[in-house]
Amino acid sequence: MAQDDTTPKRVARRAFLKAGAATAAAGALGAATTAHAAAHAHKADAAMDPTMAMEPFFGEHQGGIVTPQQTHSYAAAFDLTTDKRDDVIALLREWTDAAARMTRGQSAVPGQTGDDTPPADSGEALDLGPCGLTITFGFGPGLFTHEGKDRYGLAARRPAALIDLPRFNGDQLVPAKSGGDLYVQACANDPQVAFHAVRQLARMGYGAIQMRWGQAGFLSGPRGKTARNLMGFKDGTNNPAPSDPALMSQFVWAGAEGPAWMQSGTYTVVRRIRITLEHWDRMQLGFQEQVVGRHKLSGAPIGKQNEHDAVDLAAVDKDGNPIIPDNSHVRLSNPGNNDGQRLLRRAYSYNDNTNFYIERWPPWRQETEYDAGLLFIAHQRDPRTAFVPINEKLSKFDMMNQFTTHVGSAIFACPPGAKQGSFIGAGLFEA
Repeated sequence: MAQDDTTPKRVARRAFLKAGAATAAAGALGAATTAHAAAHAHKADAAMDPTMAMEPFFGEHQGGIVTPQQTHSYAAAFDLTTDKRDDVIALLREWTDAAARMTRGQSAVPGQTGDDTPPADSGEALDLGPCGLTITFGFGPGLFTHEGKDRYGLAARRPAALIDLPRFNGDQLVPAKSGGDLYVQACANDPQVAFHAVRQLARMGYGAIQMRWGQAGFLSGPRGKTARNLMGFKDGTNNPAPSDPALMSQFVWAGAEGPAWMQSGTYTVVRRIRITLEHWDRMQLGFQEQVVGRHKLSGAPIGKQNEHDAVDLAAVDKDGNPIIPDNSHVRLSNPGNNDGQRLLRRAYSYNDNTNFYIERWPPWRQETEYDAGLLFIAHQRDPRTAFVPINEKLSKFDMMNQFTTHVGSAIFACPPGAKQGSFIGAGLFEA
């Protein structure tokens, strides 16, 4: 990802206090030297304090895709209510400016308003620092056609890869948790910073958009290690390495096969997957491991010792039975069973307290249970050859289905990163 060469105009209060001595000494050497010293102080602070981490907004690719995962997320989708193309462009320009500011730890809008007007920024993230905030934008199918109408003159520019997702076996999709014309994904090392970012963008869109759905997520675990989901298993072990440009080019970034405005972007599938934790928690450890296809403690494939040991799909036991079950999640989703295709998973767990629920599998209980699970986010070069065939197989044969239900679904074209002075998705609207 290209680095943002814009020096923050204001340093968050904690960073300023910590860097104060260095900044004062550098002041006599001129503004350039001062900025250089502040940047170094900020970098040192970020290494010690994740609230001081800062991710660039401008660049070849959008942040929040191959960026190392932050600890919290807030994803949201909006429906467009305006019929004017210029309104959409104006909103994206405003969003771009605000996102660039917020990722630097600044308020969404510069300056203050008078006492007789609403504040320019709601203020709940003041003094919290950048917190590694990234803001990722995406365009849903409804931006191109809505109820059969080409309302913005963009229908002919819809990428072929931005398909309408099919209905998969076992889907129990809730319309209020699915779809959307515009997508915003904010990830940060503080939940309030992530929510604040989406909140500001939503309030900027009053009159042109309305909220369709929003979902908070969290990720816990030691830095640099694979996080565990609410089932207690490591999630994302077999991801292609985001730090490998060749793998990202092969599996994640859109190329010349699609429209020019999407090159260096990606296609993002979002699924809200509810997990019946009460049912899962009663299962024996050995059965849980058979369902997943990995050892729970180490994360290693069944029969192996280490998390990143290669999955051996040909291994059998003394009776000739596969060591990794035929209907385990690992076997069915493995690239070796899917023409080599891979997804870049960037999932977060969620916990929305409790809700009434009817289980799909025995014992078919009807009661109030945890409304918790996985906000599955997967980036790929083309969902037609990646997510769709992989999930088609999983939805029919995966043992995990007896504990999970897909209740939300959406797909978005996430364009490449914005250039300074331009706005996100500008290439789509160019003549």
